Amino acid sequence: MPARLIINADDFGLTPGINRAVCELHHAGAITSTTLMATGPAFEEAVQIALANPTLGVGCHIVLTDGVPVSHPYDIPTLLGADGKTFRPSLMDFAQAVLRGTVRENDILREASAQIQKLQRAGIDITHLDTHKHAHIFPAVSRPLLHIAERCGIGAIRNPFEPGWSLALNQGTRARRLVLKALCHYFGPRFLDEMRRTQQEVGTTDGTISISATGDLTIHTLAQTLTSIPDHGTWELVVHPGYNDAALDAVTTRLRHHRDVEREALMHQVPALRMHPHSPEFIHYGSVGPFNVLREIGQFFPQTGYEKVL
Repeated sequence: MPARLIINADDFGLTPGINRAVCELHHAGAITSTTLMATGPAFEEAVQIALANPTLGVGCHIVLTDGVPVSHPYDIPTLLGADGKTFRPSLMDFAQAVLRGTVRENDILREASAQIQKLQRAGIDITHLDTHKHAHIFPAVSRPLLHIAERCGIGAIRNPFEPGWSLALNQGTRARRLVLKALCHYFGPRFLDEMRRTQQEVGTTDGTISISATGDLTIHTLAQTLTSIPDHGTWELVVHPGYNDAALDAVTTRLRHHRDVEREALMHQVPALRMHPHSPEFIHYGSVGPFNVLREIGQFFPQTGYEKVL
């Protein structure tokens, strides 16, 4: 069985330019999956694109930092920053609060379910969950997300850890790679323990590649990554394509010009790889986890978003 590859574009719904890039790349065969931000400024447009492209896998990009919640602020106080209205402005602030134990898992459950159900009520069949800035590397986040995935009928979650073979490509900065290695060493086994606890109710991949290359995914580094994928296993390639336009200037993101670079790299490299006789099998997260067979035979019926899950 050949390797299976999911190419997932994060930040769907953040701007019209990102939505446009996701649509164009999927039509070109350059991405298979995306994750939608429930409070993204271009959410409604992203929903219309998703509904018009049923072969595009769509997950929920759970935002717990650097954004606006779906829930009422009074319901999730431990997730909020100093203004009491929005999330903490950086992953570092969020991580410190999580590690100090000041973020309540019930608040994560409440906000994650609100974001998930907003997508479901818009008609999205959610294939998987992931988190903005990979916040579910922490067990205090992955634990409630796995629980709510089970309750909301979502069959997969991103494995937020980069495998050793991908880190060995030495992409991105040395400091970023060292941090990722340390996080994988300390939190990776705990994530796998949590996955085993679900008793196969929620699936995942063997790892997510190019986390270290975020901001450095060029035509050259993407080619290096794609040619290094093992001939077995299921992998996710995480990407952040878009258009660097006026709408992007209006939102908080460190990736601006590089969204153009990633878009062009994907358009150049991935369709060519698909023509190779030994290319991976390209899938989305609907083919991972317990519901893939039901999806294949047309017998999977996603939740509507109106179910009681808490």
